[in-house]
Amino acid sequence: MSVLGDLIDFFSKLPNLGPRSARRIVLHLLKNKEKLIPYITSSLDNLKSSLTFCQKCGNVDTSSPCGICTSEKRKAEKVCVVEDVGDLWAIEKSKAYNGHYHVLGGVLSAIDGIGPDELNLSSLFKRMKNNDIKEVILATNATVEGQITAQFIADSCEKNNILVTRLAQGIPIGGELDNLDYNTLSTAFSSRSEMKTNL
Repeated sequence: MSVLGDLIDFFSKLPNLGPRSARRIVLHLLKNKEKLIPYITSSLDNLKSSLTFCQKCGNVDTSSPCGICTSEKRKAEKVCVVEDVGDLWAIEKSKAYNGHYHVLGGVLSAIDGIGPDELNLSSLFKRMKNNDIKEVILATNATVEGQITAQFIADSCEKNNILVTRLAQGIPIGGELDNLDYNTLSTAFSSRSEMKTNL
């Protein structure tokens, strides 16, 4: 039972998984061990040997610099700053952006002891000085830590004559006002923009 217990304990420490979910995963693996375990082992080996973090932006790819950084079709003068690789993937899936990225690897958090030195910030500032970056798009999450991190980066960009923008925040498409929290409504009002007419 200690092997199962150790495995459940391991899975329960993964993001968004608790002891119940971990237990279900381990039992599912046990029931299908002949098929799933060799596949998972092989996939993890491939993950370890084939994938790497891009030295330039922090993305995950089979090479460094990554495919996004080396693509000639993307606008190198625009850099979208995100917290994690998962955020980069979400933006890519939307097909709403065609510039470069910079992955911070987290957010500033005094409670967790995460300062500027713990994030991928120095390489971002170096990119700003060395490259022809015209716009930095701050796409950190709308949390207190995300806002603080965005403000820190914006303040650091002031000397470099770079346009700093922030993703619009507020009411989601399909959202109803009476279902929104007060912070979202407040942000929606402060981020409001002019509505163009079709006339």
